Amino acid sequence: MNLFDVTNAVNQSFKDYNDGKTRVDIKREDLLHELVSGNKLRKLKYNILEAQRQGHNTLLTYGGAFSNHIAATAAAGNICGFKTIGVIRGEELGHNLEKTLGGNKTLSTAHALGMQFKFVSRSNYREKYDDKFQKVLNAEYGHVYHIPEGGTNHLAVKGTEEILTVKDKDYYDYICVAAGTGGTAAGIINSTAPHQKVLVFSALKGDFMFDEIARYTHRENFMVFDENRFGGYARSSDGLIKFMNGRFRESVTSENPKGIPLEPIYTGKMMYRLEHLVKTGVISGETRILAIHTGGLQSVTGYNAMLEKKGKITLDYINEI
Repeated sequence: MNLFDVTNAVNQSFKDYNDGKTRVDIKREDLLHELVSGNKLRKLKYNILEAQRQGHNTLLTYGGAFSNHIAATAAAGNICGFKTIGVIRGEELGHNLEKTLGGNKTLSTAHALGMQFKFVSRSNYREKYDDKFQKVLNAEYGHVYHIPEGGTNHLAVKGTEEILTVKDKDYYDYICVAAGTGGTAAGIINSTAPHQKVLVFSALKGDFMFDEIARYTHRENFMVFDENRFGGYARSSDGLIKFMNGRFRESVTSENPKGIPLEPIYTGKMMYRLEHLVKTGVISGETRILAIHTGGLQSVTGYNAMLEKKGKITLDYINEI
């Protein structure tokens, strides 16, 4: 089967509130593929098809040391016959590659799938799209197909527009999605029915996410919640981790023995904030909500190790996913 012969993701019940009047389901995009999961498969689909059309044999992209996008691009490239190059933030990671790979599941997985790394300083990484840096890349790697950090561009949005089904558009009142670059949110907004509202939960601090999403949609049926609860991107609290552990245990049933695992950077925060909106009455009444599970579970091992090193509460379902 072709990687992009994607069937629709299954919707699973997450939790009911207000005596069952407010229903929250979750779309398991994370189950679409073991390595190219969630929104990354959707974002890469039309980019890789375009790279094939243009005759490229190498994909080059960007990300941090625990980037879901880096891992997914390496896997998709391997499956589709492309060489892959990852420009990685943090030049110190390249000083002892063997040590880095030994302690980083994301990079070790990408490396095993054939990805070549270029580790750069954080200052150079911030300038990765500038002409000067791009000339360096072109001189070093030549004719490659560039995919931006996080995978978001117009072709990615075209892919994420395929997440919602006709039934999803008919049945649900709210669609919820986490955002890092805004591409998945934009695609979902573009494909919603007129009566639906989209709640976007940014993984980053700051009020820029609305404008990022607006680059790819002319619709206005969405609201953005900034990451102002946990300290910013990839930050967490004991409260968030306890919430995630508790909701996972509740989700393990005879019908769903593997439960619904979340990760703490995107989907965990989304579900935490969504529950708060329901419990405080911001969302109330007979309401049907669909939250999009955008994947990213490959990062949980590394995140848990970081929490453990800091003496913090950890995710106790790590060995079950």
